[in-house]
Order: sequence, then C-alpha cells, then structure tokens
Amino acid sequence: MDNSSKKGFVDRFAYVAQKLGSQIHLRTLRDAFASIMPFIILAGFVTLINSVIIDPSGFMSKVINPDILTKWQSIGDAVINGTLNIMTLLIAIAVAYHLCINRGYKDVIAPILVSLATMIVITPMTKSFTPAGFSKKVVATDVIPISYTSVTGMFVGIIVGLLATELFIKLSSTKKMQIHVSGNIPPAVIKSFNVLIPIMVNVIIFAIASFLLNQLFNLDFNTLVTTIITTPLSYITTSLPGFLFITSVANLFFGFGIHQAVISGSLLDPFLLQNMQENMIAFSNNQEIPHIINLAFKDTFAVMGGSGNTISLLIAIFIFSRRKDYKDISKLTVAPSVFNISEPIIFGLPIVFNPILIIPFIISPVFSLTVAYYATKIGLISHVVVQTPWTTPPVLSGFLATGGDWRASVLQIIIIIITIFIYLPFLRVDERANKMKKENEDS
Repeated sequence: MDNSSKKGFVDRFAYVAQKLGSQIHLRTLRDAFASIMPFIILAGFVTLINSVIIDPSGFMSKVINPDILTKWQSIGDAVINGTLNIMTLLIAIAVAYHLCINRGYKDVIAPILVSLATMIVITPMTKSFTPAGFSKKVVATDVIPISYTSVTGMFVGIIVGLLATELFIKLSSTKKMQIHVSGNIPPAVIKSFNVLIPIMVNVIIFAIASFLLNQLFNLDFNTLVTTIITTPLSYITTSLPGFLFITSVANLFFGFGIHQAVISGSLLDPFLLQNMQENMIAFSNNQEIPHIINLAFKDTFAVMGGSGNTISLLIAIFIFSRRKDYKDISKLTVAPSVFNISEPIIFGLPIVFNPILIIPFIISPVFSLTVAYYATKIGLISHVVVQTPWTTPPVLSGFLATGGDWRASVLQIIIIIITIFIYLPFLRVDERANKMKKENEDS
C-alpha cells in the first residue's frame, strides 16, 4: 500500500469516526453520564465506608459499639437513597438537559420537567410483596418501587429522556402549539404559557401509550425496555468478547485522534454503569456480587496511566528508550499520567497517527482486562464493587475499587510490568523507523 492509499484510508476512517463522534444522541449520552458521575462516585465511597470501615461486624466493632456503627450507617443509607436509588430519574433529567443544549434549545427547564413527569407517568405505582408470616402476596398501591427508579431502570430513563425531549422540542417549535399572551406579564409566565400545550400533549401521549401497553400486553414500559433492549444489549456489551471488542475499537479511534469516550462513553458506559451499581448494592447488602465487568473494572485495569495503560509505555521509555526527545516528553507527562490522564503522551509523543504504537495501545488493555477478568472469576482477587474516580492513581485504585483487597493492587503491578514488555518491541521498532527516516532525510 503506497502513501497515498494509506492517507486515503486514514482520511476516510477519521471522517467516519468524526461523524460518529458528532452524532447528537451519542454525544448527549456521553455528556449525560459525565454529569451524573459525581453522584455515582459519592455512592461508591459511601458504600466503601458503610461496608468496610463502619461495618458492625467488621474490625471497627472492636473499638466502637456495633449498635452505634449501625446508626452511623443510616447516613450512608440516606446518601444511597439520594444517588443510586434514583439513578433512573437522574439520567432522564441529565439526558433531557444535554439534548436541549446539543439541539440549541434555550428553555431547558421545561423539557427537564417534562422528562421527569413522563418518567412518573409510565412508572407503575404498585408493589407486590409477601409479608413475613404470610403465604399470599400483598399489593401496595401509591408507591414507586425502587426497582423502577434505581439502576435497573436506567435504560428506561435514557429512552424517556431522549424521546420526551425530542417530542417536546418539536411540539414547542410549532407556532400553532404556542399560546401568545400580552400585557405586563412576567417573562416566566409568558414562557410557561408558550409551552403549556406541548407539555400537556407530551405527557398525555406517554400516559396513553403506557395505558395501551398495559391493557393490550399486560406490560409496563420498564419491562418492555428491559426485555427487548437492555438484556440483549447488556449481554453483547458486557460479555468478555463484546467488551474487549468495543474497548479495542474505542482505543483504535483514539489512535486516529477521536477520543475513545465517543465509543465507550456511548455504547459501553450505560451497561457498565448499571453493572457497577448493581455490584455496589449487592456489596452494601452483603450479597453475592453479580458482575465481573463494570465501569470501575475498566477504569482500574485498562486505564492505568490513561487509555491504553500508557503508564507502561512511560516506564518503558524511561528505562529502555535511547531517544532524548521521547524521554523529555515523558518527563512532562508523568504527573498527568499518575492520575490517568493520557492525552499529553497520546498527542505529544505521539501515539496518534503512529501505526506502530497504536498496536500496543490497543493490545495492552485487551491483555490486562482479560487477565483481570479471569483473576476475578477464579477468586484470585475480589470483584470490583466501588466506583472510584477515574483519576485515582494505579495500585491505589485496585485496592479501593475492590473494597480493600490488596491482591488487586499486586495484580495491577504485575500487569504494568508485563505490559511494559508488550510496549517495548514496538517502541524499539518506532525508534528504528524514526532513525531510518532521519538518515534518509539527511542523505
């Protein structure tokens, strides 16, 4: 393949990646998940404190009365109720907001309220359960089950946020749907009248759709979405082959200058986040941990030093590289890399548009994730159960994410050492190629 053919392929690939990255709904999902991440991290730290540090049956019970520890846990329980247990509502609100921003729609409060109201409209307000000592189920009415507002219903929140907001923007942009008022009236009142009919139509449409779904098929919206969308897609994206494939494609995009969040943030993160939250809930309730692959699992074992586990490349450069310019660049990128910020080395070395270094940039996370997956599966390390900030330094992140398992930190160190030698031969080839290029230019 000659240089013009290579350039043509790169240009076409970059064009496709750019178009995908600018797709408004994928961009909206990426931004929405970024907005709710602080709540998830907060819930993760509270789960860690409740389940490890102030566990009434743990080490602190030898110092503090277990009854007092149990009372203290109620603080964390309240935080979890305000974060994990309303995650579906939070994502619906975040999606509505960012879709408005990306569409250039200025009155963002109205679609946010519509999205929240629509979520309540389609949510069945009944809960069946069997009380202790009874054999028959009892149906409680006028209650909202946590299963519909927590992580298990998150995809419903995404779909409602997208559909309700898109419908509202179209309706409110139609002149016939607006009520024009005049006189000395506050601007907020004028705005509310302008969107009165679109709000009414929007909410009623979803109410009727939910009613027909229940009457014709005995289904609620949550069950329908879970059956036909969430479960199949979750199986594809969070099975090991699907997870590794999407992660590799995301890093390949990064190698061509398109941030990996374009792919992973839109296609992976919704499912990884749901798995993460289900793990956190199970961990806080001392139940069996359901998932190996989740959001913090990816951050802990595939983003050490940043995307592509580039901390290993930095170490390889410091120890083995003969190029002064590479070492100078690496010195400047050490501090960001400690906190898993890899953009300086990706664009500064560069890895971007460097076909030699792109290969280990993709291979390294595949290796580390596979090793960590099977290490978790056979019990060598604990499951990842705490959503730590993605900027948590390697080694420390393994300890915190697994709820205090030092073996995860040891595994991270082993993975870093091995991936140094995954990067090394490609670093040698890259240096040799640059040397030959310089010699040809000088001759």
